[in-house]
Amino acid sequence: MTVAAALLVTAGLMGVLAPRQLLRLVTRGADPLVPLLAWLASAVSVVTTSALAVTLLLLPDHGTDALALAHECWSSLEHGMAPRVEATGGVVGLVLLTGLLIRLAVLSVKGARHRARRRRDHLAVLRVAARSEPGSPSTLWLDHDEPLAFSLAGTPGVVVATEGLNRRLTGKQVDAVLAHERAHLDGRHHLLVATGDALSTVLPFLPLFRRAPGVVRELVEVAADAAAVRACGVEAVRAALLKVSGHGAPGSALAMGRDSVEVRLALLAHPRRRPDSARSLLAYGAACATALTIPVVTAFGGLLAVILVACH
Repeated sequence: MTVAAALLVTAGLMGVLAPRQLLRLVTRGADPLVPLLAWLASAVSVVTTSALAVTLLLLPDHGTDALALAHECWSSLEHGMAPRVEATGGVVGLVLLTGLLIRLAVLSVKGARHRARRRRDHLAVLRVAARSEPGSPSTLWLDHDEPLAFSLAGTPGVVVATEGLNRRLTGKQVDAVLAHERAHLDGRHHLLVATGDALSTVLPFLPLFRRAPGVVRELVEVAADAAAVRACGVEAVRAALLKVSGHGAPGSALAMGRDSVEVRLALLAHPRRRPDSARSLLAYGAACATALTIPVVTAFGGLLAVILVACH
């Protein structure tokens, strides 16, 4: 019971405290994929840690055999709760956890079908109204005066741009906008956004889950900005962002000028050198591994400290 309670408490604390620490990485100019992957891994960690806690409640002896070496000290911490009460708590927790996962699966499937249907409707209209360039069939151009571009996921994904880009932006700025939108498609950012939306339905009372949709959208935009900077330079990206911001786009699309514009402009004003690929991979792996193991390590570390104190 003590182990399960420690795991649940640690998972809850991570769900409350982790967002602030992860957002600090963004404001410090870290590679946006690091906090993005860490955020998603943290959400997975909270769910799996909660599942582990429920499993311990349902197991015979509640997993205390794993601490057999500290059995005498452990016994001094037990509160004498009846096994039947603990088992009942485990069953209740299992039912709640199963319900949350079923809800996640159902809403994810419904959301995917809704997005696919809206994308088909948008593309059906765009194929008629837009023109495509012979050398770039994945880019559709609309004869509209407002400077606007957005990307629609699919197989293949498409970038939709307006002639207003060519009329109001320089050639390099247009390239920056298109590079930004192609980065969304290449990085599967639409799938990450859908994942963030789905996570918000699992444990909406925890900030880690409740804030996931907005944070994921912000981070994928920062990541796409970084890709455009590597291709066209920071000045072209910043000028393009200023000129396309504030214009509408379909809800199922990702558009350069819609989400977290002020934050991104501030980051572009103080660009930082991107680490090489080896350092980036190391950072991605470390972020995911840390996020996945923190609740379990913290819980068992805290219990070990309490046991040592009790022994002495």
